[in-house]
Amino acid sequence: MASLRGKVAIVGAADTRVGIVPDATATELCVEAILLALADAGLDKTEVDGLVTCNSMSQPMLYHAEAIAEYLQIFPRYCFAAGAGGGTTFSVLHHAAAAIATGMAETIVISMADSLRSGLTRDQAMLMQSSTGHPQYEQPYGPTVPAYYALIAQAHMAQYGTRPEHFAAVAVACRAHAARNPAAQKRDPISVDDVLGSRMIADPLHLLDCSLVSDGGAAIVLTSAERARDFPHAPVYLLGVGEGHSHEHISQARSLTTSAAVESGQRAYAMAGLGPRDMDFAQLYDCFTPTVLVELEDLGFCAKGEGGEFIASTGIGPGGALPVNTHGGLLSHCHPGNPGSMFALTESVWQLRHSAGERQVANASVGLLHAQGGIMSSHSTLVLGREAG
Repeated sequence: MASLRGKVAIVGAADTRVGIVPDATATELCVEAILLALADAGLDKTEVDGLVTCNSMSQPMLYHAEAIAEYLQIFPRYCFAAGAGGGTTFSVLHHAAAAIATGMAETIVISMADSLRSGLTRDQAMLMQSSTGHPQYEQPYGPTVPAYYALIAQAHMAQYGTRPEHFAAVAVACRAHAARNPAAQKRDPISVDDVLGSRMIADPLHLLDCSLVSDGGAAIVLTSAERARDFPHAPVYLLGVGEGHSHEHISQARSLTTSAAVESGQRAYAMAGLGPRDMDFAQLYDCFTPTVLVELEDLGFCAKGEGGEFIASTGIGPGGALPVNTHGGLLSHCHPGNPGSMFALTESVWQLRHSAGERQVANASVGLLHAQGGIMSSHSTLVLGREAG
């Protein structure tokens, strides 16, 4: 798979409105994102011969990608919907890049959207939160998704002496980035004390340690590096990609403090011929604050167990040595479920185009993106750059 390095590029990117969007369904948001991304790329929908989506929780369809293609009245030769939780975005980009490199399609749109805030009742949302665990060994004990991530936090604290303040610092940094992003759902500054003083959800996770619940969608347009030079904006190249899959249910995880991000990161770095120190920014999946500490460690930005101190000493907020989640992340920008990491992808495109406005990372040329699905189960890592290699 090393041949993928520099072979494909993102030539279009767009977000819909995010937050509370009651006047658009998940399907409408998905289609809107596609049309906006195509406009950004200067393309007509008839020029698309590949479409990838993920299913919606609020408006599920049996054949989601085909239904979106039907809605648009396009007839792609490469068309599928995927599901790997929050890691879906980068996994499908991996597969779409391979499809372009092997001639299965020339121009592929990846679009994901959902309406978790406006499209689900409270009962439906709670059922979703409580039905993800193993039906025999986890669900009978009544945990929700935050409780599973609280296990990871507790394990990290027990093994490495991590403190709740370390987790809270992640939320503070993400909010500081979001304050510079006019599209973010939450922009008011917060402090570590604010996080620790917010309502307890699942010990040690407080309300502000948990991601938002949102509506929204985003899309990107992917094509070959050769064709990418003919589009309106500077292309953003895929330099490295890797996946790692360790378990489905948290009770079967080999470790609560080390994840398959180790493998996905190593594979992405190897393909790119780069390492953690080469990254100008990182977009890390932050459904809950402890995941960022684990990912920083597993992706090689610091030693195992040193994630909290790394954040304190290095800085992941605006102006820090490693800006993380420059759009605000799932904690402050938005989190419409499976599509959540799409916004890290579109944000990275704008960072590498140098068009991110007030939140622009100075001279950004290479960035790392990481997403995970399940309960730290399925991991995908991308390295993107302004140059093909």
